[in-house]
Amino acid sequence: MAIKLDKMSRKELEALRSDVDKAIIDLRKKEKSDALAAAQKAAAEFGFSLDELTSKRGGKAGAKGASAEPKYMNPENPTQTWTGKGRQPNWFKSALENGKKADDLMI
Repeated sequence: MAIKLDKMSRKELEALRSDVDKAIIDLRKKEKSDALAAAQKAAAEFGFSLDELTSKRGGKAGAKGASAEPKYMNPENPTQTWTGKGRQPNWFKSALENGKKADDLMI
């Protein structure tokens, strides 16, 4: 099904973009959940839990250089993420200024 973008109004295009952005975020959440389930199943096949395989052994907890998991994602560019720590990136500030809530940007 081809969508004729040139026949759509600006309002329709913005609504479509919003729907696509939401669909991308929802799909990313589902893929992440599916990947986690697959990793847990693979670890269990070898007799381990995923926590056992991913924990740091012999090192100090919170060792320098360890990075936090991203917590927020730019809906306009999913490659841009932020952990929620430190200075807010420009895309995050801009989204908040344009009426988005921080919860809307969570991964």
